[in-house]
Amino acid sequence: MSVQDKVIEIIAEQAVLEPGDVALDSTLEDLGIDSLGLVESIFAIEEEFDLSVPFNANDPSESDFDITNVQSIIKGIEKLISDQKG
Repeated sequence: MSVQDKVIEIIAEQAVLEPGDVALDSTLEDLGIDSLGLVESIFAIEEEFDLSVPFNANDPSESDFDITNVQSIIKGIEKLISDQKG
């Protein structure tokens, strides 16, 4: 399973949607994911990929991690995985 598919699966699970209902340009807000759901999604992603996401749960706008939409989250995870393999 690709990184993109797995991230979409995790986000869909948080939003109680089918993965097919999660578009790459969807924001978490579009999907009905609140701040708690966002934090749970980030934890699930960290666990799945065994990495640490540079995410500030108290102030997401101050994070180095782009959560504007599903595509940006996937790109961020792919970069973290790439950097980790470094």
